[in-house]
Amino acid sequence: MLNLMGKEPRSVTKRPKTFIDVVEFARTRLGFTPDANQAEILRSSARRGILNCSRQWGKSTITAAKAIYRALTRPASLILVASPSRRQSAEWMRKARTMVARAGIAPRGDGDNPGSILLPNGSRIVGLPGVADTVRGFSAVNMLVIDEAARVHDEIYESLRPMLLVSDGDIWMMSTPNGKCGFFYETWEHGGDEWLRVSGPATECGHISQRFLEEQRSAMTHDAFRQEHMCEFIGVGTALFDPDLIDAAFDDTLEAL
Repeated sequence: MLNLMGKEPRSVTKRPKTFIDVVEFARTRLGFTPDANQAEILRSSARRGILNCSRQWGKSTITAAKAIYRALTRPASLILVASPSRRQSAEWMRKARTMVARAGIAPRGDGDNPGSILLPNGSRIVGLPGVADTVRGFSAVNMLVIDEAARVHDEIYESLRPMLLVSDGDIWMMSTPNGKCGFFYETWEHGGDEWLRVSGPATECGHISQRFLEEQRSAMTHDAFRQEHMCEFIGVGTALFDPDLIDAAFDDTLEAL
């Protein structure tokens, strides 16, 4: 069984054991070294976090590491992972299983949910499908992770939030933008000060080359590049009308009839 505790001092008076730093845990137990921005997210004590970051920024890796650390340091905790589809949840869970195995724990399911990890301390990490009717039934959720949140339907988000009521659990969501609509956009723009907001454009990501970005800029439309790689909310996404066009259609200087 993995020991996350610090070494006990060799003295007559024993000091309380403390957990190792989460960044050190990621580096020495999970096999990857976070950059400065990722380390800040791992160490953050924020209960609400939203990562608006480009593809290949490491959103899934960081949230998986954060979830595993939470699960191992808080026995009997429940962590749920939601995505637009079962396949995407499975991809996130695959990363988590790989990390758990690197930490010296043989991953196994909880016996009830196909996409799940049961840890020796009784904590569970469960991947959910992107269907509102099938995500219900959980309670006392310690941490909720929403992957590709801009593409998760509002109905699913509304089904998940009540699961945090009893435990007063944390929410971490991450995505690239998908238009000016949906709970991901609304949270980013209007969620309030309780949310830790992290913007991670590709131009500020050290492992994404300038050559690749220039190739993408040439291959994509201007708006698509700004949204996928610069983390800007452009246009309507899945909405029918562009919110900016709607706002522009109104003239505040005109008097009502």
